[in-house]
Amino acid sequence: MLTRRRLLSGGVAGLACSSLAGRARAQAVLGDDGLYHQPWFLESFLDLADDLRAAGAHGRRLAILWELRGCPFCKRLHQVNFADAAVSRYVREHFDILQLNIIGAREVTDFDGERLSEKGFAAKYGVYSTPTVQFFGETVEALAGKAPAEREVLRMKGYVPPEEFRRTFAFVAERAYAGTDLETYLDRPAPRGGE
Repeated sequence: MLTRRRLLSGGVAGLACSSLAGRARAQAVLGDDGLYHQPWFLESFLDLADDLRAAGAHGRRLAILWELRGCPFCKRLHQVNFADAAVSRYVREHFDILQLNIIGAREVTDFDGERLSEKGFAAKYGVYSTPTVQFFGETVEALAGKAPAEREVLRMKGYVPPEEFRRTFAFVAERAYAGTDLETYLDRPAPRGGE
């Protein structure tokens, strides 16, 4: 089913992907909101259930990246981690990244249908620092009836160096959390050519 969000994200994503195809590194753009943006980030109407379903339909997972204007580690995330071609390629291929402002006022519709501001959504989930990445379960049905903290399969808080950052995304993409913890996963040698 083609929704406005899918039409918008498909068009923008298609343009972004085609413009990135010839470049090895993504270029972060500083927006009017004071946040750095990647051209391949999810364009969304901020209906999280719809975003989760769309990600799953394309074989990807949904992650929310929380940032704040003036956050030096958020800037580093964009200028170092996402500028690394292997990192940005892996994340783009396996995830839809929704960027939210921890003190923002845009209205977000949570998985349970509750509508609240970005700031209210952050408070509901106990997100108090930036950058923070929330990784959610795979389906809306799997999240139904769960408390906000139980909807996440993993949370990454603070700045993480590029390779550990990529491997943390791989931990979620591979569903390794079902059989081990992140620390044990990161302690094992990375397979040649990445996960």
